[in-house]
Amino acid sequence: MSETGDATPGGVREVKSAARTVELLEVLAARGDRPARLQELADELGVPRSSMYALLQTLISRGWVRTDVTGSLYGIGIHALLTGTSYLDSDPRVRAVRPYLDEASEALGETIHLGRLDGHDVAYLATRESHEYLRTISRVGRRLPAHVGALGKALLAERPDADLPEGPYEAFTPNTHTGREALAADLARTRERGYSVDREEGVAGIVGFGFALRYDVPALDAVSCSVPVARLTPDHEARIVAVMREIRAKLEATIPVGGGSIHWR
Repeated sequence: MSETGDATPGGVREVKSAARTVELLEVLAARGDRPARLQELADELGVPRSSMYALLQTLISRGWVRTDVTGSLYGIGIHALLTGTSYLDSDPRVRAVRPYLDEASEALGETIHLGRLDGHDVAYLATRESHEYLRTISRVGRRLPAHVGALGKALLAERPDADLPEGPYEAFTPNTHTGREALAADLARTRERGYSVDREEGVAGIVGFGFALRYDVPALDAVSCSVPVARLTPDHEARIVAVMREIRAKLEATIPVGGGSIHWR
């Protein structure tokens, strides 16, 4: 049986076994704290149960997948964490942004995030949690659709509306923009004011303010500040916007366009 499949965008034939391994790891990672059974994984990836079992055992032996004491439940393994940590440690922009996240957190007392656009999602690369409340949805390594949060909308606004996927979009709260026209109108307001606002669109009770970092064109990274609705007075909102604008200006002055480093694609 051939191990090659369709051609990749670069014209190289895709290796089926490698693609299947990556797909399996992505499925397990997306499940979070919900372990999967063998048959579930075989059905989702459309492969024979015996082939899925052999692949799982190989990945278990190398630490990429873990299983419970019965050997019937499967989840992402510790080597995925080690690889993710290496990504963050090796990225010069993440290192450069971290001190400014600390500065914003100390100035505002709220939760500050750094995120990066990945397809139609935003991946959270760094977070400084508020001491006033705890959030569980936006830990480092989590992904959220770009249309539901301040980070994602700030980055989508840096791109033409023609790039937006067709709706309807997934609703996270009653305030989520689920239609393409509604999202495009929000992005127009974002461009006009220079930052995005997420008013309980991703998480009920939380408002976010997102600021694209334009050291890439179009921007790939953004920072945001999240605050509970109960604490968001007009004066506090004005201070959040002022502080985050200053943080963005410092970062864009610190990190030149292109970042002075390897340009990954």
